[in-house]
Amino acid sequence: MALPYVVERGAPEEDLVERITAERASLRARLDEHGAVLLRGFDVGGVAGFEAVVRALSGEPLPYVERSSPRSTIQGNIYTSTDYPPAEEIFFHNENSYQLSWPMTLYFHCLQPPHERGATPLADTRRVLRALDPAVVEEFARRRWRVVRNFGEDVGIPWQQAFGTDDPDEVLRYCARTGTSAEWRGPGRLRTTAVRDAVHRHPRTGEAVWFNHVAIFHVSALPAEVGRGLLEMFGEDGLPSNTYYGDGGRIPDDVLAALRDAYRSAASRFDYRLDDVLVVDNMLASHGREPFTGPRRIAVAMSDPSHAEERP
Repeated sequence: MALPYVVERGAPEEDLVERITAERASLRARLDEHGAVLLRGFDVGGVAGFEAVVRALSGEPLPYVERSSPRSTIQGNIYTSTDYPPAEEIFFHNENSYQLSWPMTLYFHCLQPPHERGATPLADTRRVLRALDPAVVEEFARRRWRVVRNFGEDVGIPWQQAFGTDDPDEVLRYCARTGTSAEWRGPGRLRTTAVRDAVHRHPRTGEAVWFNHVAIFHVSALPAEVGRGLLEMFGEDGLPSNTYYGDGGRIPDDVLAALRDAYRSAASRFDYRLDDVLVVDNMLASHGREPFTGPRRIAVAMSDPSHAEERP
């Protein structure tokens, strides 16, 4: 099954929002089947046109809360893609899977394609799950997974940027609402811990999916030299992010290697063209970012909130 499913403009004058309005049900069905849809060849009309596309297919774009990476606001709830150096790879992940609530639908709009590489690779989370040893899946289903994050001026991202507030009490209230343990560890230093499910059921298709940040948030996902440097500076307890089994047990290196292999075995990619709009079901497809050269500019939006009930 192709990932993404490609929808191309039928005539030079065809309007994308009108096409979406006329075929919204079938486009959503393609998204449920394939996990991602690429809208190609249309004159989107810049950022304002991109926002109109999001509203036509999904409704109101969502704000980016409890951030895990630096982004810049373009306008409203339209953001830049992650502001990491071009030479860095971003491994496969599902947006906000470390939260109790996450966007079901992601949108990527190519405002300026890179010279080389720079794709948003995709991995079908159903295939990722099938590629894993059932014993590994059962272990995570039983023990769940734990994410530990540290925020500060010298580690991770500032808590004010991550939570969108300057009020420490509001951060504590947010964490209490979302089943997240929060601890102030000194001036401007915050540590959060949450335990989540690693395997979920898609709310519309009912399919089991591998939906988490276990691999990308683990220290081993960093380049070896960077990981060693952070461990020397902050110790394991002070890393910007790290993952464990839900009971706090360490995840073995061979399990983490198997997770990364499973994502790669399910991966597909395409080269961006100007005005491409990639629509991703955030639970059916994980995404990443290739290193790139040239002035790549991708606008991002999120929509369709979904919520997982916290369990003991």
